[in-house]
Amino acid sequence: MKALIYKGPNAKAIEERPKPEIGAPGDAIVRMLKTTICGTDLHILKGDVASCQPGRILGHEGVGVIDSVGAAVTAFHKDDHVLISCVTACAKCEYCRRGMYSHCLTGGWILGNSIDGTQAEYVRIPHADSSLYLIPSGADEEALVMLSDILPTGFECGVLNGKITPGATVAIVGAGPIGLATLLTAQFYSPAQIIMIDLDNNRLAVAKRFGATDTINSGDGHAKEALMRLTNNRGVDTAIEAVGIPATFELCQQIIAAGGTIANIGVHGVPVSLHLEQLWDRNISITTRLVDTVSMPVLLKSLSTGKIDASQLITHHFKFAQMLEAYDTFAHAAETKSLKVIIEAD
Repeated sequence: MKALIYKGPNAKAIEERPKPEIGAPGDAIVRMLKTTICGTDLHILKGDVASCQPGRILGHEGVGVIDSVGAAVTAFHKDDHVLISCVTACAKCEYCRRGMYSHCLTGGWILGNSIDGTQAEYVRIPHADSSLYLIPSGADEEALVMLSDILPTGFECGVLNGKITPGATVAIVGAGPIGLATLLTAQFYSPAQIIMIDLDNNRLAVAKRFGATDTINSGDGHAKEALMRLTNNRGVDTAIEAVGIPATFELCQQIIAAGGTIANIGVHGVPVSLHLEQLWDRNISITTRLVDTVSMPVLLKSLSTGKIDASQLITHHFKFAQMLEAYDTFAHAAETKSLKVIIEAD
């Protein structure tokens, strides 16, 4: 089969690899129909994720068709259409029983990280019964690709960890796909104000269409001042970091109101400063989290009923043979105006 291979920092290639085989009774082999590229894949390519070694097939999102299942798999059968969770869960270990599937002792975020992922014609899914979801008949499979990662990540790491409540004031720093997914799901809780902050005017315009009450272009270095004008110099109840660089985490610390919560989503590859000299007496909470995908059933219902239109996150389509072009398009979002790309089987 063909697969997209991580070759080391700033290097990738499409190569021939053996089709995966059942390795344990709980495994399933899925023939990929549609996948996508995540910002985390770009972090891997920068060398920010040490657990992902050269030679790995990238990707942790997508939908496909069951090709074969191990003897212990009971929930899925050959030819079932399935949604792949970015997090693999055994459902039995201590962390899984606590709902922390991201820290599963034999799973977690392993696809496209410590085991081969979904940017290939076939993928092996361990713990298939608790790591796949049956796709309802008639569902928009392209939109469901957004449910593999970015929607539960934005919802769990940003909205839930950010403790958003009705009437709250929220700032989301970063209007990329994760930030926009956070924006969509934050509206479940009816905050009074959602302020999107980014360098890209196109993405800020998209954020407005998605429901942001206000937008700030931070390119002039005065985002804090602009936000304070919007909040009567109070700051925000929840500041959500959705980029993963020191400058954006720094901004979250500058704009948080007393008693507020800073919720980190971004993947950080270098150290950031924590300004306790400014925050020690402010009753601030800072949360971190890797998505657990515990919200996928709820979000699946929300997509099915039209409460969320995830298809509006999709801007570009490619065939698998165009994977390298898809990466180039996604990595240069400011020029290409890309959000999420869909990569379809040839």
